[in-house]
Amino acid sequence: MVVSGLAAALIVVILGCFILRYTGADKDVIKPSFTVDHKENTFLLDGKPFQYISGSFHYFRAHPRAWQKRLRTMKAAGLNAIETYVEWSLHNPHDGEYVWTDIANVERFIELAQAEGFYIILRPGPFICAERDNGGLPHWLFTKYPGIQMRTNDANYIHEVSVWYSKLMPRIQRFLYGNGGPIIMVQVENEYGAFYACDHDYLNWLRDETRKYVKDNALLFTTDIPNDRIQCGKIEGVFATIDFGFDRVNEIDNLWKILRSVQPTGPLVNSEFYPGWLTHWQEENQRRDPKSVAEGFRKLLEYKANVNFYMFFGGTNFGFTAGANDFGDSKYTPDITSYDYDAVMDEMGNVTKKFELIREVIRDFREVPKIEIVPEKSFAYGRVEMAPVMNLLSQEARAILAKGKARSSLKPMTFEELDQYSGLILYETSLQGIIAGETYVLTLNDLRDRALVYVDQQFKGILSRQNANFSITLNDLHDSKLQLLVENQGRINFNIANDTKGILGAITLQPLNADKVTILNDWLNTAFPLEEPQVTDILTGVQNNSLSFMEDDTTASLHRGPVIYYGEFVVTEEHHTYLNPSGWGKGVAFVNGFNIGRYWPLAGPQITLYVPQEILHKGRNSLVLLEYEQTNRKEPGTNPHITLDDKAQLDG
Repeated sequence: MVVSGLAAALIVVILGCFILRYTGADKDVIKPSFTVDHKENTFLLDGKPFQYISGSFHYFRAHPRAWQKRLRTMKAAGLNAIETYVEWSLHNPHDGEYVWTDIANVERFIELAQAEGFYIILRPGPFICAERDNGGLPHWLFTKYPGIQMRTNDANYIHEVSVWYSKLMPRIQRFLYGNGGPIIMVQVENEYGAFYACDHDYLNWLRDETRKYVKDNALLFTTDIPNDRIQCGKIEGVFATIDFGFDRVNEIDNLWKILRSVQPTGPLVNSEFYPGWLTHWQEENQRRDPKSVAEGFRKLLEYKANVNFYMFFGGTNFGFTAGANDFGDSKYTPDITSYDYDAVMDEMGNVTKKFELIREVIRDFREVPKIEIVPEKSFAYGRVEMAPVMNLLSQEARAILAKGKARSSLKPMTFEELDQYSGLILYETSLQGIIAGETYVLTLNDLRDRALVYVDQQFKGILSRQNANFSITLNDLHDSKLQLLVENQGRINFNIANDTKGILGAITLQPLNADKVTILNDWLNTAFPLEEPQVTDILTGVQNNSLSFMEDDTTASLHRGPVIYYGEFVVTEEHHTYLNPSGWGKGVAFVNGFNIGRYWPLAGPQITLYVPQEILHKGRNSLVLLEYEQTNRKEPGTNPHITLDDKAQLDG
């Protein structure tokens, strides 16, 4: 067949237009869009009505090698979107230092979610709450700018946010929906109207700073608790959503009315529908009835609302990342290590009764993909003998675990002044002018958060912010050395102002039967950040025999200071397990050098710590405990032990 020159030219033009249109080279090409239809009160995805059912999964609460498995299970529930926070402090742990690898590889997380067919709802804060230390804001901001006013139009704060966004947002831009990625929504701030402030100059600035990178490639939104302060969180030109749990569904019309008071039209959205709740140390574990959660969820879908489950998969606050709360009653309450949250999936990643009921509700409204759910397996590796390696107050331990040399100061230095994220600080001073035989009252004013008190390295007692116990009586103080080992139990994460750590007020000594009060000055400050490189040095020393085991006390109580213990266990197949420190006091645990978090079985309700299979390997695995108070040793001359169980104990 012979084609004329004119016909051939016409074919070339048509093919060229086709190629230009679908390669994006044509300026008039219709790019992907996610918008709001205020007339029909719905979202539009590429011009078509769209409703999302999403689940919260924070990448930093699971091992990176587990991300894909967790996402696949969430897909099997019928979700079509994933919500995640971006934690500033994780990626920017020190001023000028940035981390984007391993558990901080947010780009890989987004790629995996996209590969599973999810849309993404991104919540970059910069404040995220999330029951994380300092609500995700870096501790070094307090050091760099004393008196900084977080989450306001404070010039120093907005400068640092702009620097942070200049590092984060260019990595995110390729994932925005308008650029061909999965991110359909980007949050501006977080529950700002709830209790914190009402600074619209700050909110408008943050809107503009976010839009500078997002442009029209994703929808900007806010999330607020539906109360009489919702106007403080509403930002002009930014889509508004609210959050509430199943227990408030009986007042749902009033909650939507509150939302409509600041946004008369548009789709209804619950950005945090709570199927569970957070838990603090020294309280009962929070549990929620699965049937009631499913019924509340159904009610939301009947209103054609868009829903994000907070949390769908909770995971774990590894290391020192768990935050704390003070809900206005001046009672400081630190969060437990587990973020199981009584969520739809459990801490190990398996489905629950809630999962099954929620999936059944989704099936009544849309098709659920047929995806096989592969159960996660746990294993009881059994008893592990723990041998003492060194006392934390010893010179040997200071040389290995302390951050730099001890620093002298008139008053105790804070964690932030030492540029220390968490761990412990040892404060030491010599007591002078003490009357022999006199009884004294030692008071730590504005203690944050918990202090072990020693005199000449002999344990005297515990002072606690959580228990509002700031004073202790002491005897026999003549020519003595006072040692205060202060633990950071987690910075306040909600309604945050400035939760600086250490001892902020005066440390005083007063004779029991006299009015004279002496302020103790001239302190030696030793920082113990308890970071993984230092713990690795202990592991290396034990394993190559450069560190020898110490002679332990003959009792279970640790009278002369916290002790580092070492143990080993053998793995033939890598399965999840749970470290059970029953009978021990309080401390922190490392498996193969990985900080799995704080334990505190004396307080509860959490007893076991989750150990992900991804940090285990076949053969010998190591375990290090830094125990502050006591062990479960039964008889003198024997070692204490822990067990590695196949079930979690989160309810005491």
